[in-house]
Amino acid sequence: MTVHLFNTVSSSSCANFALRKTAEDNFQQFDFEVINTVRRNFYVDDCLKSVPSESETICLTADLRRLLERESFNLTKWVSNSRKLIQSLPESDRARSFKDLPDNQMPIERALGVRWDVEGNAFCFKIEVNDEPLTRRGLLSVVSSVYDPLGFAAPVILPAKAILQDLCRKRLEWDGPIPTEEKERWLKWLKDLPKLERFSVDRCFKPQNFGRTASLQLHHFSDTSQQGYGAVSYLRSVDDKGTIHCSFVMGKACAAPLKSITIPRLELSAAVLASRLDKIIRREIDLPIHESVFWTDSTCGMNYIRSNDKRFHTFVANRVAIIHDGSSPSQWRYMSTEANPADDASRSGNRLAH
Repeated sequence: MTVHLFNTVSSSSCANFALRKTAEDNFQQFDFEVINTVRRNFYVDDCLKSVPSESETICLTADLRRLLERESFNLTKWVSNSRKLIQSLPESDRARSFKDLPDNQMPIERALGVRWDVEGNAFCFKIEVNDEPLTRRGLLSVVSSVYDPLGFAAPVILPAKAILQDLCRKRLEWDGPIPTEEKERWLKWLKDLPKLERFSVDRCFKPQNFGRTASLQLHHFSDTSQQGYGAVSYLRSVDDKGTIHCSFVMGKACAAPLKSITIPRLELSAAVLASRLDKIIRREIDLPIHESVFWTDSTCGMNYIRSNDKRFHTFVANRVAIIHDGSSPSQWRYMSTEANPADDASRSGNRLAH
């Protein structure tokens, strides 16, 4: 064979290897930014990249196309919220909805499965609920259809996870009918789910006309309840004029385990989630983070984290070790429950109206 077969198990690995090899072989002929884009901003055959200005975007795009054309990689289906960039590209290389670029509203596209309102430069949702049977299998299918890798809708999805967990606790069959109580909760949740289409999150961490960045901090909030636990991360930016802007980065909510666990132990699980979010964001975000701060409303959890000399049970000791591996006790701070934004991520109430 002289080519790799597509759609085999090794296809993704081979594609990534070929892209990285192209960058390595041409390292000295192109700027570092171009090479680094190939290394860090491709997911198999999709590239996602943000650039500060339109002129830099056009230059980077041209260099990126020249680099990959050397190894017969022709980049197509371009999408951008910059009309100048789209107009600088051949029409054949644009995405289908951008071939005849309208003068008014740009379309809504997908970026790795996430809906992107190109005109408003924000992430949004499109809810299309299939007519699934009222069984455990049908409910799980609907919940899984709400694609939300960054946790924008985590407080909305958690009530549905709680219903599924209650059905699992009752040991119901996958295709058997669900009890009346859970059926009413489910239909109420399903009725409110389309309201999620009103919700959007700005794609950019910093607003327009924001000055030169002087400080960047990650603030992680964790919380728990009997229904579940969660964590949410925000980026706090301060410019050279002292202007402060906070933006949502990532969130995650988990249903509490079927086996009953005390609230202090669940608080530790939420703290572990926050420390893992910090690691993920620091690894993936291309911004110089100056400090990470962790917030919790659990005094018991704070005592666990700050205790270095005591011996704990295995459950507590393992989670404290994970937290200490990703953060230091001095980074953890206490806040009231009323001010904790992670409270929404841990409770299975109806959050769609907020």
